[in-house]
Amino acid sequence: MTESELQEQLEQLHAASYGWALSCCSRRPDEAEDVLQNAYLKILDGRARYDGRSAFKTWLFSVIRNTAADERRRGWLRRLRLSGYREERAADVHPPARAEALEQSEQSAAFRAALAQLPRRQQEILHLVFYQEMTIEDAAAAIGVSLGSARTHYERGKARLRTLLKQPGAAAS
Repeated sequence: MTESELQEQLEQLHAASYGWALSCCSRRPDEAEDVLQNAYLKILDGRARYDGRSAFKTWLFSVIRNTAADERRRGWLRRLRLSGYREERAADVHPPARAEALEQSEQSAAFRAALAQLPRRQQEILHLVFYQEMTIEDAAAAIGVSLGSARTHYERGKARLRTLLKQPGAAAS
């Protein structure tokens, strides 16, 4: 794949990539932007290479997920080393406009809240299938688990979501 083709693919998938980066970064826009930028840098400078064994989108989402995991590890190590100099982060009062578009309906907010209560693997699989319209097979490849494991996380996640959304306080359908 030439560099111009690579850049074109990245541009076409940018919105979906940002959504996945948000999911990988626990919905923190600043971290998601950093992760996405670092993932793009890895790709453009050749540290991550597309070999054609999977769909480009699947490969790209794997790079983003792995970059987010690397950033979490670095952050954990940084906090461990600098535990005496803890920084307090101010919560974002106003989410960016692209996040506001996701929060238009009460039902959507209830779904996201329920999704956030699931174990991380279930969240990742369901996000990729629901929001990124990936197959379970592609989602498994993107997060690096077997197809059987992905199916199990998918089914258990859906069942748990149904339970959470039926509880009092969840938005009515």
